[in-house]
Amino acid sequence: MKTISFQKYQGTGNDFIMIDDRNDSWKKYLSQPKISQLCDRHFGIGADGLILLRQHEKYDFAMNYYNSDGNESTMCGNGGRCLVALAHALGVFDKHCTFEAIDGLHTASLEDNQVSLGMKDVEVGLRRSDDRYFLDTGSPHLVEFLINSDKVDFYKRGKELRLDHQFKPGGTNVNFVSILGDHKIRVTTYERGVENLTLSCGTGVVASVIAYAEKVNLNVVNITVETDGGVLQVTCKKDGNMYKDVVLQGPVQRVFSGAVLI
Repeated sequence: MKTISFQKYQGTGNDFIMIDDRNDSWKKYLSQPKISQLCDRHFGIGADGLILLRQHEKYDFAMNYYNSDGNESTMCGNGGRCLVALAHALGVFDKHCTFEAIDGLHTASLEDNQVSLGMKDVEVGLRRSDDRYFLDTGSPHLVEFLINSDKVDFYKRGKELRLDHQFKPGGTNVNFVSILGDHKIRVTTYERGVENLTLSCGTGVVASVIAYAEKVNLNVVNITVETDGGVLQVTCKKDGNMYKDVVLQGPVQRVFSGAVLI
């Protein structure tokens, strides 16, 4: 039996088990079933995912992200923001950092409890209709705009679209967007790998903002996003068919720390 120390962080309600693995001690013990069990909210610590802080030869650190089903996954925006906060708490950097995730290089900064995370450039996705877009923001996301959200069963509709044949083999995350006013939207996300609604999804929020910018023809973007877990801000600029200088900003909180036997 091994005892692993961990931190629990949340970013607008998207919560993660965070492990400092810069000395390469723990990754080999964290199998898919074990990660799934640790993320279970009844039989484990409970989280939307597990993240390893890893050493990197060139950048300040590296990020390994696993969904709550235990499988290593694509980029997680809120998870990246939480990892930045953990790295800062451990003294890895002062105000600004660079790190590598599965989708490439990211830059970030922290001020008070607010983390600003630089995301990948995003190509304008395929518009499947006036109310539906498909985008890759480090993870695949379908964005659907709603007229009356009160009539939508988000879980049922999200599960149907996540498993739709057109997104095989990997499937997609699904985001439901309500326009609240100029430069303000509300987003509800069904996340693959979690296979449920989450309180917030960073890459989903970014995808929703860019879809909104396309829908209303914005070139300079500064959008406030409400989620069930809190408020995020996304800024970016359109350059041709690409959105560049994409930044996801919002609060991060350390919830608790502990140790677990594996």
